[in-house]
Amino acid sequence: MPAGRFSGRRLSFLLACVFVVLLNAAGVTLFARLDLTQNRMYSLSEVSREVVATLSEPLTIHAFFSRNLPPPYNQVEQYLRDLLEEYAVHAGRLFNYRFHEVSGEEGEVPPAVRENQKLASAYGIHPVQVQTIEKDEVTFKRVYMGLVLIHGDLIEQLPAVTTTDGLEYRITTAVQKMNHKISALLRLKEPIGVTLYLSPSLKRIAPLLGLKGLGELASALEETVRGLNAKTYGKLAFRAAEPPEGEGFEDLVRSRNLLALSWPASSDGKIPAGRGAIGLVVEHGERRVTLPLIDAVRIPILGTQYRLFAAEDVGRMVNGAVESLLEIHGRLGVLAERGAAPLAGASSSPMEDPQAFANFRQHVSETYTLQPVKLSEGPIPEDIACLLVVKPREPFSDWELYQLDQFLMRGKSLAFFLDPFEELQAPGQASHIPIETGLEPLLAHYGVRIERAVVLDEHCYKQEMPPQFGGGERPLYYAPILKPPFINAKLPFLENLRSLVTVKAAPVEILADRVREIGVRAHTVLSTSERSWTMAPPINLHPLTLRPPADPQAFRSRAIACLLEGNFPSYFAGKPLPVREAEKEAEEEAAGRGKPAPAPAVEVAGAFMEKGRPGRVFVMGTSEMLRNTVVDETGRGANAVFALNVIDALNGREGVARMRAKEQRFNPLADTGAATRVFVKFFAIVGLPILVTLAGLAAWARRRARRRRIQRAFQDAGARREAA
Repeated sequence: MPAGRFSGRRLSFLLACVFVVLLNAAGVTLFARLDLTQNRMYSLSEVSREVVATLSEPLTIHAFFSRNLPPPYNQVEQYLRDLLEEYAVHAGRLFNYRFHEVSGEEGEVPPAVRENQKLASAYGIHPVQVQTIEKDEVTFKRVYMGLVLIHGDLIEQLPAVTTTDGLEYRITTAVQKMNHKISALLRLKEPIGVTLYLSPSLKRIAPLLGLKGLGELASALEETVRGLNAKTYGKLAFRAAEPPEGEGFEDLVRSRNLLALSWPASSDGKIPAGRGAIGLVVEHGERRVTLPLIDAVRIPILGTQYRLFAAEDVGRMVNGAVESLLEIHGRLGVLAERGAAPLAGASSSPMEDPQAFANFRQHVSETYTLQPVKLSEGPIPEDIACLLVVKPREPFSDWELYQLDQFLMRGKSLAFFLDPFEELQAPGQASHIPIETGLEPLLAHYGVRIERAVVLDEHCYKQEMPPQFGGGERPLYYAPILKPPFINAKLPFLENLRSLVTVKAAPVEILADRVREIGVRAHTVLSTSERSWTMAPPINLHPLTLRPPADPQAFRSRAIACLLEGNFPSYFAGKPLPVREAEKEAEEEAAGRGKPAPAPAVEVAGAFMEKGRPGRVFVMGTSEMLRNTVVDETGRGANAVFALNVIDALNGREGVARMRAKEQRFNPLADTGAATRVFVKFFAIVGLPILVTLAGLAAWARRRARRRRIQRAFQDAGARREAA
């Protein structure tokens, strides 16, 4: 019997081992994952699946990573492996990836690693420096953490993959960009011209300017363009040209936006006075982009220093110019008149710094081509799906309002980031002047109104004070911090945003009666907490003078952003259609002379639409949400994600917006009331010991009852034996 029992146990053990081996073998070939995170953070988004599933040419990804990366970087490689594996599952045979072991340290390395270093360098991947702690000391290591995507003849680099945050978004958008670029290049009938304009006179003064290699610049650029041609299906045509020395020099410099230099004669008479121009122009059709070739840096004491851009930098600039000319991204309209904010770079108002929106402009330009729009010049182009109207300062004419209205009627989207006041910095105190634009009746017709006030909130950003000012924190009531449920997570593009900061926002009111009357849907996008109030003119936002109101009735939640969508009726339905200002002046002048006015120029504006196709109107009572003060340089902050997601949603790219937001790591706990906190503390101090005591008493009672049952059983058995 013991021998049989031993044999049975051995057989069971062997069968269990065989089962484990077979299960692991099946797991290698049958890939399956279970993502239990709330927002499916570790699963591919639908957009990513569609992008790789529709590949028309092979896509190869080379990952260059060093071995034994220090934490937290050691998790990045494993996450990337899992991510690429899931890409491969949904992509099929056209998707391939490979990891290369590369050492960032100099010295003796194995031949295979040395070859990988050369390969990484050829693809433009270089080591990055990371901080680590070894033997209780902070040290820095050079490591490789980069990706290269090769699709057809195109190459895209992700040179520094140091975090998992937003990695899927970066890979998917890079693949999308390459797909669009391939399609655009193959559609070209004429090559893209790359022209070097270089005056011979500049070569004579190059030694004095410290410009080395200017004489060989043409051949170096030709070689660079030849290398780019291998990646752009041979669609680039290089040529060198000399600007005229006399007549026509100024016109060429102005039309091509070249860098012009002039100099006096040298003291020894060897170099005569002269002038010259230099620049690299990339053009196709009527569109052109001028690239600088000389970098001028003013250094104190030493003066201005000149240097030529490296060939690698010029190659990147040419590639960027080609992408801009091809318009591989969708167009995003930006209002460029009426004192609007300079989102496209050039300011239409002397009161605005173009660099104030540099971060937002950089991030949005990765997926859109910013197109300045002037309503006074005619209808908004049809290839623009969304128009941004950010802080206009001047009144709109009826003609311009008509262009906005008819743009919406065509089923497009309008995004308004409006400030009710212009803040003027005066000595000692800032003043706030109301901004009159004439947009108010138009927005009220669509069902929304912006109040002339500023929302203040007790749940706000706390400014840390330096010790010389007493230390501690000072609340900035005009910078509310928004958390769920005041962020509408029911909207797909806001699903995973957990915290936002707004600055100097005005209340936005949804006109419920008007919304019901015209039959559109209205959504409150953002709102402040229940401990918020408003400040009407006169506005004084100095932190030392701001105090919450004493009246409890003044506190309530206020909407600061809303979204309207549906079939809007035209603002000009039943009204005389406006005409352009130039035509109106011509009519008045002709009427004064008693002559008929000349017929206005024919414009392709389409027929007037009284009822529009489904469109969207987004309204927010501040333009600060797009400024550098709240949009970070990396584009991964919650405020940057919010701004970009709004743009994507209005352009019909909700899937991209959800993918961008799903990896937001900040997930704060829900706020609890004072009564809840007191109960939790009381339960932790008193309740848990009571529960442990009760559990002990229950266990003691159970054991006592069991002992009694056993005792009774033996007593009954003994009594039966005695009776027998």
